[in-house]
Amino acid sequence: MSTGSAAPVWSVDPRTGNPREQVAVEATAEEVDRAVRAARATGDALADRTARAAFLRAAAELLEGSGEHIIEAADAETALGPARLTGELARTAAQLRAFAEVVDEGAYLDVHIDHEDPARTPPWPDLRRYKVPLGVVAVYAAGNFPLAFSVPGGDTASALAAGCPVVVKAHPGHPATSELCASVLRRAAARAGLPEDVLTLVHGFAAGVGLIRHPLVSAAGFTGSVRGGRALFDAAAARPAPIPFHGELGSLNPVVVTGAAAAERAERIGTGLGGSMTLGVGQFCTKPGFVLVPEGAAGDRLLKTLTETVSSTGSGVMLDHRIRDAFVTGVRERAALPDVEAPVTPGAGGEHTVSAGFLTVPAARLTAEGPHDALLEECFGPVTVIARYASGDEAAAVLARLPGNLTATLHTATEAPDPDAARLLAALTPLAGRILVNGWPTGVAVAPAQHHGGPYPATTSTATSVGATAIERWLRPVTYQSTPEALLPPELREANPLGLPRRVGGGRA
Repeated sequence: MSTGSAAPVWSVDPRTGNPREQVAVEATAEEVDRAVRAARATGDALADRTARAAFLRAAAELLEGSGEHIIEAADAETALGPARLTGELARTAAQLRAFAEVVDEGAYLDVHIDHEDPARTPPWPDLRRYKVPLGVVAVYAAGNFPLAFSVPGGDTASALAAGCPVVVKAHPGHPATSELCASVLRRAAARAGLPEDVLTLVHGFAAGVGLIRHPLVSAAGFTGSVRGGRALFDAAAARPAPIPFHGELGSLNPVVVTGAAAAERAERIGTGLGGSMTLGVGQFCTKPGFVLVPEGAAGDRLLKTLTETVSSTGSGVMLDHRIRDAFVTGVRERAALPDVEAPVTPGAGGEHTVSAGFLTVPAARLTAEGPHDALLEECFGPVTVIARYASGDEAAAVLARLPGNLTATLHTATEAPDPDAARLLAALTPLAGRILVNGWPTGVAVAPAQHHGGPYPATTSTATSVGATAIERWLRPVTYQSTPEALLPPELREANPLGLPRRVGGGRA
């Protein structure tokens, strides 16, 4: 990449705020164009399903083989710690292998065949349907998951599995990690006999904007802020030919504790909540950021335990100083609202750190529009809002005002019937893509039945970004009608030469 007068891209240590090294330079418009065109030129090679599966497995193997260097770089840029990053690397490798299995199995192609039937009214022609890749996918890397939701992450893995070349816009918070991971993936492509340009990498804000507008980009995946994601979403829709934009933008992840649950195990719930909201310095997209707790003695016990748990949590370093400053400002503004108290004050823990805490507010303050609506917006970092409710009706009224979320959680009694459980679960279900009962939302299993998405602003589409069905975002259906056998793609031929799962005449074949 030409240096010229382009702005340098620095790797920065969040523990000190000091630059570590210049990693790259921001891509010019011409360089973005070259990256997209280079990726697009690999589409025919990537059509080979066997090579794609081998590529994904090689990527997992090479990432693991480079694990020590990757974890060292990621920790230096994000302060997430070797233990957390070791687990994230294992997750990243696992999801690459999982998508290799998806490619091998072939059900994602969703093959349907309906034979000609002139006896029907109206008559049926011969119809054969499957799914094809959209084309070049732009992936916008996440700041809080430098591996699992970034260059080698789920958007990249699922797009490549679908047969789509990928251009990644690196996150400015971990550019060195991004370069290292991109190099590993490109080596994996070469090992599998594919062109290295099945994945290309660009840096810079302008590059990200140019990428979403490029006429050869066919879809995009994003994980980040509401403001940034919405700007890209609008740009994707405003193109002469709009493209799908699968964005994960923000989530409050509400939790409701019933009166019966609080009476039964207030201390256990308080301890669990404290651990979940402070995990990773509160920087998980599934952090429980808003909790409805009943008024009364049982709820008081829960808050007492939460106070003890959070107070014993040490200060931590956030991903970068910009995020740290936004957290400190956000909690200060929320704490200044009328009737808001801070049993454990969140905020600056030092020059480069933050301290965890939580705020409380009467739920009655949140049942109608007003300045307290700020409490119903995500505050990224180790803080949660506890709303004390007086009745099930009041809790339901607050839930009715919440935006869309990735998760919603209900804590209910386990030792006896809970009279509020069914009603409150029904109130939570429209709010999120994953509903938990008697658990905590931090942690997202990479499993076929997983759904990581939800109503806006949690995501901009109904799709999931985690699990096998994430591949569906990068495919579109095509039906061939009355097409001679010799002209059909192999996936749709009568003899099923590829041995694909398919439905024939509405049944399995």
